[in-house]
Amino acid sequence: MPGKYDAIIIGSGSNGIAAAIRLQQKGLQTAIFEQAATPGGATRTRELTLPGFKHDVGSAILPLGLASPFFRDLPLQDYGLEWIYPEVAYAHPFDDGTAFACYKDLAKTASQLGEDERAYLKLFKPLVRDWDKLNNDLLGPLGIPEHPWPFMKFGMKAMPSARMLVDHYFKNDRTKVFFYGSAAHSTLPLTNIASASFGLVLSTSAHKYNWPFPKGGAGNFTAALLDHYRELGGELVLNQLVSDVRDLPNAYAYLFDLTPRQLLEIKGLNFSSLYRKRMEFYKYGAGVFKMDWALSEPIPFKSEKCRKAATVHIGFTKEEIENSEKEIHQKNTTDTPFVLVAQHTPFDSSRAPEGKHTAWAYIHVPNGSTTDFSEVIENQIERAAPGFKETILARSKMNTHDLQRFNPNLVGGDINGGKQDITQLFTRPIAKLSPYSTPDPRAYICSSSTPPGGGVHGMCGFHASEKVLKDHFRDLN
Repeated sequence: MPGKYDAIIIGSGSNGIAAAIRLQQKGLQTAIFEQAATPGGATRTRELTLPGFKHDVGSAILPLGLASPFFRDLPLQDYGLEWIYPEVAYAHPFDDGTAFACYKDLAKTASQLGEDERAYLKLFKPLVRDWDKLNNDLLGPLGIPEHPWPFMKFGMKAMPSARMLVDHYFKNDRTKVFFYGSAAHSTLPLTNIASASFGLVLSTSAHKYNWPFPKGGAGNFTAALLDHYRELGGELVLNQLVSDVRDLPNAYAYLFDLTPRQLLEIKGLNFSSLYRKRMEFYKYGAGVFKMDWALSEPIPFKSEKCRKAATVHIGFTKEEIENSEKEIHQKNTTDTPFVLVAQHTPFDSSRAPEGKHTAWAYIHVPNGSTTDFSEVIENQIERAAPGFKETILARSKMNTHDLQRFNPNLVGGDINGGKQDITQLFTRPIAKLSPYSTPDPRAYICSSSTPPGGGVHGMCGFHASEKVLKDHFRDLN
């Protein structure tokens, strides 16, 4: 019979911690078992290049960390978490040195777009207005929405491909490129059904909350979560690789912040052969090749708007971005990839020695690729910021294998816990009424391989913990 613990969480990513906090809030006794020496999954900060230069190894900008219906109600500021809000949520430069900026102010953003100003307002004004009604449903499993009409209106805009949406709403190619920057976070071809949804959610969150990041490093977000968890009475066990559930203390429930491939390797779980076979068909998405730089000065972007943004999307034409995201799914790459850049130190001097700076970037690549893409990444940034290469003091590179070694959940470099196409957007890891439960009544999945998928929002863990409460601790609900 269970003894010391009511529930045990395996994995200390943001979803695992969210599940543990939720169960502790309900008065249960939990413990997190983490295989690494440092908790946090992909949300960690290290000195990757030179002493004194703090780099986010995985997640760097956390818009959904603030927008999360669960995280935003936690008293994380009491544990030292401080959010940094750049003037520009994200910017998108063009070859002529100009750029579009996404401001929290919707009207200010739209005013840059010329003939597309009214269309941008028509697209986003209802989404920003209804965000509080949409947020819980968008960041949860498929079900009957709390607010059906706003959700249905969102779905009509979100279900098309990003290309279909921009061609319907916008006339100017630059506006289309601007939207592509946020839509490409999906790691899907922009001609895929529902790829528009990612651009809509991320851009709307920018207009609602900005795209903030934690002062001092993303690892401080993890630290605040864990400090709160410990104060609630939770326990954290590090350097504890779990290969057999029977090696863990007895508990009513075990919540795995793991992807399907790793979960199937855990011994002692009572899974049917059919369930195992269905889980084996789970699809992983494209990987990433990531770089970090120690810099002598900020990235010298030609556009002042880019210099005021913590996130910069680099892809100079509609065709360039479309081709970049299409080719990786055909196991190919291009010399002009779409690049996601994060620059923290212009807004947070605590991350580097005085007068020095850091930068972070990645591109999407075929899953499992070991090719070195550092030259093409730096070439793309150089196009938007001539002289960038001259500012580099040191660099760190991580291919898909390096990323998976850093965090085993990043299978083949997939940062979303599995492909987020229409077949796995809501029905992940498999199609079933409860995506968080398994055939073993003790075992649950709480990773980004469950709805709502990738991102530092903790909602996969929250919803998994709610299922545990319903199944085993109904009297506490």
